[in-house]
Amino acid sequence: MFTGLVEEVGQVRRIEHRQHSAHIHIGARRVLEGVRIGDSISVNGACLTVVAFSADGFTADAVPETLRRTNLGRLAPGDAVNLERALALGDRLGGHLVSGHVDGVGVVRAKARDGIATVLTIAAPPEVMRYVVEKGSICVDGVSLTVMDVTDGAFRVSIIPHTGERTTLLQADVGREVNLEADLLAKYVEALLERRGLGAGPGGAAPAEAGRGGAGLERPAHGAGLGGGGLSLDALRANGFA
Repeated sequence: MFTGLVEEVGQVRRIEHRQHSAHIHIGARRVLEGVRIGDSISVNGACLTVVAFSADGFTADAVPETLRRTNLGRLAPGDAVNLERALALGDRLGGHLVSGHVDGVGVVRAKARDGIATVLTIAAPPEVMRYVVEKGSICVDGVSLTVMDVTDGAFRVSIIPHTGERTTLLQADVGREVNLEADLLAKYVEALLERRGLGAGPGGAAPAEAGRGGAGLERPAHGAGLGGGGLSLDALRANGFA
């Protein structure tokens, strides 16, 4: 687990593309403190396992699934990457809970100044947008950010100077791809509600009928949920949550 608080910006030294993986060599210092073979390090928000390290860098393998679902497969020598060591029990959770399992790749659609901040508009695929809510949390290239607002198929985040100085986000020009991980808690809540017949499925479909769910929870009538989904205030009240 990670927090989305980047500890260091590393630099890609070289990438060895193999038949079924990529061997990524990254220059770093701070994240090497106490590192051991097998430790996890977040690289642009993707959890990678350390397979080798030296005094000034480490090596990690990226498997096909990682290369398909992230922007790591498009890295090149010299590229800067956001790095964070795995969260240790007892550490402060200054960002939000991040698994390092990227949900999808977004694209920067606009970049603008807003006072001292820089605002990025990021277009995201439906499998990510379903969990994005205004003032909620999202991880962008390994950085924990608060969602300013949400539009159709996109959202905006504000980068304060401190974050900009310590991450790669200010280098994200229009057209750049960024790794996205939606709020972990939202995904678990949805999965639990689906199993009880209260949530919309992966395609956004609502439960077919009212009545008792398989877990003994009261289902709302079809269409009772907000926006046509099965979860609504009526459903929460019926089951003692509101």
